[in-house]
Amino acid sequence: MMAVVYNNTIKCLDTYKWGVVLQQASYRKLLASAGFAWLFDAMDVGMLSFVITAVTKEWQLSSSQAGLIGSISSLGMAVGAILLGSLADRYSRQSILILSLLMFSIFNGISAFVSSYLAFLVLRFLIGCGLGGELPVASTLVSENAPKAVRGRTVVLLESFWAGGWLIAALISYLLIPKYGWRVALILTSFTALYALFLRSSLKRHAPHSPKAVAKHLSFAERLSLLFNNEHRQATLMLWVVWFMVVFSYYGMFLWLPSVLVLRGYTIVQSFGYVLLMTLAQLPGYFVAAWLIEKWGRKSTLVLFLLGTAVAAIAFGWANSLVILLGSGIALSFFNLGAWGALYAYSPEQYPALVRGTGTGMASGIGRIGGILGPILVGYLLQVKVPITLIFMIFFVAIIIAAGAVYWFGVETKEVN
Repeated sequence: MMAVVYNNTIKCLDTYKWGVVLQQASYRKLLASAGFAWLFDAMDVGMLSFVITAVTKEWQLSSSQAGLIGSISSLGMAVGAILLGSLADRYSRQSILILSLLMFSIFNGISAFVSSYLAFLVLRFLIGCGLGGELPVASTLVSENAPKAVRGRTVVLLESFWAGGWLIAALISYLLIPKYGWRVALILTSFTALYALFLRSSLKRHAPHSPKAVAKHLSFAERLSLLFNNEHRQATLMLWVVWFMVVFSYYGMFLWLPSVLVLRGYTIVQSFGYVLLMTLAQLPGYFVAAWLIEKWGRKSTLVLFLLGTAVAAIAFGWANSLVILLGSGIALSFFNLGAWGALYAYSPEQYPALVRGTGTGMASGIGRIGGILGPILVGYLLQVKVPITLIFMIFFVAIIIAAGAVYWFGVETKEVN
């Protein structure tokens, strides 16, 4: 009798172990599948900073017109984040993720063939809709399927694919745009639409636990009201402030990095090369944040990386030599992208599954409003000859506000949900 019990116990334990192994294998494959979609998004956003520099020269655009390209993309991202994030609660996360990937890939390819500034703006808006929807939906999907013990770290690792996309974008821009032009670079990024075919089958196999149509019976207005009930109001307002300030500063600084270097006297080829070096620091930033987020918690890690970003922004704005410029630019990439990773891990954990996609999408959408204002503001300030030092002081203040909002109004979510 004891032998039978022992054998059955061993079988149960073996089954449990294999279940854990299969779950771990499944979420890791999901991380890789969603991560490459994230990488392709980053390629487009990273490429845009170089494309803006190239089209400004080719079409003889003013600084304000160039800034509008980045801002219209952010407007599209705001619409996409809110609309597709909400649809991800009403329908399946997987379907909306694939839809967003197809949107930005197809319209990106079309944009390579336009010769009109206005047509380019319209297409950048549509591309932005796809980009804006993919990011919060992917982070929510991965967060829901990762084991609780490593959930935060997994979402930060998902965000680390962004650095890979930026690195590829910087390499393509450095090697191809000066020689073959910006259109070739955009055509290359449009081939990511083919990845949607693989992603569709991969998500079916490796994302079985995502709620499907969990809020189908709720209207958007009802879901929005839940974000502002007594339980979630403080978290919602905190996230909106943080997302707005982080996106405002990120797109204001990073979309203009190549152009700012050109304004400092470096050639386009030199500026592309220097931005490529700065981009390399993004990966260590993500990996350090991924380690700290399970060691210290989400809140402390996010505050630390936001403060590091603020200091690096000041140093970059005041840099008076190439060494300081590169060093502060590397620090800016390290801390800012680490902060992004922590923020993406932190945001979905503020809400229950019923409104998780809506809450994360709304916060991301509010943030994209900051992404609209940032590039326009920089373009205008450069046009009226405002010193770069003062421009980066504005971003310093914005990041400090974000860090303060998390510190005073955020709660630790490491052991929640």
